[in-house]
Amino acid sequence: MSDTLTISQVNELNYEDFIGRFGNVVERGTICAAAAWRFRPFRDVYHLHQEICSFIDLLPDTVKEGVLRLLPDLAGRLAELGRLSQESSAEQKAAGLDTLTPEEKQMLKDTNAKYKDKFGFPFVLCARQNKKEAILKGIVERLEHSAAEELNIGIKEVKKICLLRLLNIVPDDTQNNTCR
Repeated sequence: MSDTLTISQVNELNYEDFIGRFGNVVERGTICAAAAWRFRPFRDVYHLHQEICSFIDLLPDTVKEGVLRLLPDLAGRLAELGRLSQESSAEQKAAGLDTLTPEEKQMLKDTNAKYKDKFGFPFVLCARQNKKEAILKGIVERLEHSAAEELNIGIKEVKKICLLRLLNIVPDDTQNNTCR
């Protein structure tokens, strides 16, 4: 099997193979892929994304917070130890988080800790759509938000990450790769 699939190939996958391919489109959120599987056949990659997002939207806030807790800190301990998922590692590298200066690393580490203390989940941002400067600025700005605002923003960012990961597996043949 090649690295990418057509939507027809996706629709032919049995449950185990589907989970194997899509189980990390929401970081360590295999349940999201498991819930979406029953909606086959998918019209396109955006229909698959819509079903995953619909599942997430129906979760109670406490479970949405749990979804956010599945994501690693940006440039955090797992990154330092080389223990990020393949997807997270590539996304953080694309944002330039592998080029942080020691001062930027310390600032992000300290701000991540403040963010987690305040909200109870990590700062989530679609790294592939941002560069390190925007990430460093964004975390400071978002510390001023309420918990409800951050939960909503974090879930929106998870959905963006999910779509981009889906498009890595099932490329959009219309070349319209914007987040919906």
